[in-house]
Amino acid sequence: MNTESKGVAVVTGASSGIGAVYADRLARRGYDLLLAARSREAMSDLARNFSVETGRQVQTLVADLTDSKDLAELERILREDAAITLLVNNAGMASTAPLLNADVAEMSRMISLNVNATRLTYAALSLFVRRGSGTIINIGSIVGVAPELLDRVYGGTKAFVLAFSQSLRKELEGTGLTVQAFLPGATATDLWKKSGTPVKHLPQEIVMPVEDMVDAALAGIDQGEFVTIFALPDAGQWQIYEVARQALRPNLSRVEPAARYGIARVRA
Repeated sequence: MNTESKGVAVVTGASSGIGAVYADRLARRGYDLLLAARSREAMSDLARNFSVETGRQVQTLVADLTDSKDLAELERILREDAAITLLVNNAGMASTAPLLNADVAEMSRMISLNVNATRLTYAALSLFVRRGSGTIINIGSIVGVAPELLDRVYGGTKAFVLAFSQSLRKELEGTGLTVQAFLPGATATDLWKKSGTPVKHLPQEIVMPVEDMVDAALAGIDQGEFVTIFALPDAGQWQIYEVARQALRPNLSRVEPAARYGIARVRA
């Protein structure tokens, strides 16, 4: 049993699925835990089991991160608790409904929840930067890169997570902080049932067990990856994508329209 603490890992959406497995793996790696989720009973059971099995200290916070008061309380803890060394922004919701069939109120709630990683990261950063260490793991999705694969609003929120992570990583260069954007594909969790398509209705050859997925994510961060796509056999494919994206940058903003549009301006 590992008795030396690596600090406190905060895991949102920690009562089941990806968040629960992250909590288990991080406790086994030597982190004490703060679990945040809506389900008091589920978190209490997990906290008790993790504490017994790993010897780590496990706290829980019952919080709905679409509720401003609950969100503010977790932000306060992240700002003030110097023991926190790692934040897993995992809480989120999904939808598989076509846009025209979607509930607009649920869409708004999904947008709010899935992008609240911004506020929580902001809250944690001041302590992390002053200390010169800390890890932020943002759980995105492959639909952040390929939004046409699923509900368009969900894909948009996960594209935000990726873009936010890219910008954050650039801003934090040289500070000693670690940022990882983890982009899962189809994973065997109850998120699918909640979103309207039970996982058993998916082609089973694309669905990975959640334990394997989280283990791959942590292996990715151990290897220094910024973006981890756990099913991608050739990491060079992401590098090719990134090189192509970077090649666009010098031409994204210029004083004149590209010549291909045939717009000639007379300049004084």
